Amino acid sequence: MLQTPSGGAGDGTAATDSGLMSIGTVLNVLRDEFPEVTISKIRFLESEGLIEPQRTPSGYRKFSAHDVERLGHVLRMQRDHYLPLKVIREHLEAMERGEAVQLPVVGRQRNGESPSEPPEGPTAARIGREELLAAAGVDERELKEWESYGLLTPLEDGVYDAEAVPVALLVAELGRFGIEPRHLRAMKAAADREAGLVDQVVAPLRRHRNPQTRAHAEARTKELAGLTVKLHTALVQTALGIRLP
Repeated sequence: MLQTPSGGAGDGTAATDSGLMSIGTVLNVLRDEFPEVTISKIRFLESEGLIEPQRTPSGYRKFSAHDVERLGHVLRMQRDHYLPLKVIREHLEAMERGEAVQLPVVGRQRNGESPSEPPEGPTAARIGREELLAAAGVDERELKEWESYGLLTPLEDGVYDAEAVPVALLVAELGRFGIEPRHLRAMKAAADREAGLVDQVVAPLRRHRNPQTRAHAEARTKELAGLTVKLHTALVQTALGIRLP
């Protein structure tokens, strides 16, 4: 449960005695659970109608405890379920009507593993183009540019693997810092090389005649993928001389 302190500054003004919070205070509250959230992300979710903070006469945003809880729900559904914003909006509206709704599962869970039991709600291992655009908050031109640099690749029928959603969200977030798709080509090439290295290691296991050995290949792939991601993070931290939370 998110805690909602009544003090703090942001957007040029502090929270008042009414208990409303500035966007800076909201950011500090959310970062305990969502360390990567930014003010631009909160503003984007507002522009998409997922939250409606009050405004002061001078135009500054003021968030209630309900707004912060709602933001937490939105960020949690994006992080844990990779849900498009349209689906999240519908889910929140159903919750506010007092309806008990089952969250759909899009693709894999946050830990990279499929659910141990089939969920009762609808499932989807793929996502349509319009849903991807809505989830990332970009237009068709931007998505085509991402595709031109190989950052995202549609499947044969024009839809995307659900794993395209977190990639799109990260590319969009980096774009808000001025990092363009052309700058990310090296990262994509490095990721492909890392994936190729993992494939090279597990390939003999996949070709093995023993079914148990072949099944072990998937577990080994996940283990190696996790290690390569940790190494990549450590190398970036070392190069920048920083320590990420």
